[in-house]
Amino acid sequence: MKVTKEAIIGDILDADIGTASFFQEIGMHCLGCPASRGESIEEACDVHGTDPDILVEKLNDFFAKK
Repeated sequence: MKVTKEAIIGDILDADIGTASFFQEIGMHCLGCPASRGESIEEACDVHGTDPDILVEKLNDFFAKK
C-alpha cells in the first residue's frame, strides 16, 4: 500500500490494524469513531496540529517492510 496525505484513515487501518499505533503516537486516540475513519491523513493532522508528511513517511516505511 502506498500512503498519501489524501489517504483515508479507515482505509489504512483496514489494510493493517498495526498502523493504529502511528496515529495514537500523535494524539489520534479516537480511531474507532466514524468521523475519524472517514478523514484523510491531512485533515486529521491539521486538527491535531501535526505534520502529515512525517506520518505519511512513517506509514510508508511500515508498509514497505511488510
